[in-house]
Amino acid sequence: MPALGHTFPFYAGPKPNFPMNTALAVIITVFLMALVTFIIILPGIRGKMRLFWLLRVVTSLFIGSVILAVNFSSEWSVGQVSTNTSYKAFSSEWISADIGLQVGLRGVNITLTGTPVQQLNETINYNEEFTWRLGENYAKEFTNALAKGLPNPVLYLAEKFTPSSPCGLHRQYRLAGHYTSATLWVAFLCWLLTNVMLSMSVLVYGGHMLLATGIFQLLALVFFSMATTLIPSCPLHLGPVTLNTYHGPAFWITLATGLLCVLLGLAVTVAHRMQPHRLKAFFNQSAEEEPMLEWSPEEGELLSPRYRLMAESPKTQHVPLSEASSETCYAEEHLKDPDCTL
Repeated sequence: MPALGHTFPFYAGPKPNFPMNTALAVIITVFLMALVTFIIILPGIRGKMRLFWLLRVVTSLFIGSVILAVNFSSEWSVGQVSTNTSYKAFSSEWISADIGLQVGLRGVNITLTGTPVQQLNETINYNEEFTWRLGENYAKEFTNALAKGLPNPVLYLAEKFTPSSPCGLHRQYRLAGHYTSATLWVAFLCWLLTNVMLSMSVLVYGGHMLLATGIFQLLALVFFSMATTLIPSCPLHLGPVTLNTYHGPAFWITLATGLLCVLLGLAVTVAHRMQPHRLKAFFNQSAEEEPMLEWSPEEGELLSPRYRLMAESPKTQHVPLSEASSETCYAEEHLKDPDCTL
């Protein structure tokens, strides 16, 4: 390109960016609509059950929205620096900018914002995403970025995550992202089963599934943490400073939600053993127990019906017949055998 007119690689202006991730916006909107719907019907619930019901709904919707949101979030590992750096290839012009790096489960997001935004007669405000999820080719996306002529800081950071980079960031983060995402989907299924079981008369199993929801969230954190502990340090030099990454908001909110699910699951399990009647009252269920089924130690602790023996049955009570009935039986005695004494 310099040989064909001494022009530098040109990127046709920053793309218009939505203020937040569109997937996160959809998830938050759906769960907010569900919450508003439940609040609308809240006045139809009487007494103190209204507060219990609201608490259960808000907690459940919060857990479900967090599991889905962090699965699509790009802020699992983040870093940001303010520095003076070169802007374009084959140019000696430097700019002052804030450079951010967000690593998610499906790729990386790189931001470049000038301070001020207007420099070199251009608007310096870039937000570029490079994905490695299934069906996407990260190397091809990086090649397309080179063809566009993106700014040097964006290309430099994106190149560190290519499969051919000696840093080895691509393979570790890609594998950790796949396993973390799969584990979060399992946690989401456990959350769905939790809601089904807590709405039925099997509260203890709902507590177990809530406990499993928290365990799978914590297990997802273990998978992602392996990406940062097993990868050798790869310094990211941007001008005179170095960009360092650390765990982002998605990591910490997953940790908090996982611990919350574990505590609530244990609380439901313990309450089922210690105060089952109060637990059923909290979930607006009948405290009456099934009278026909008991635990039978003779059957290996299996739930089986207990039938009453004949010896335990009450004796048959003889109800005296009226005089009219007695005379009728006496009149018909010569025709057939009487059953009046039964």
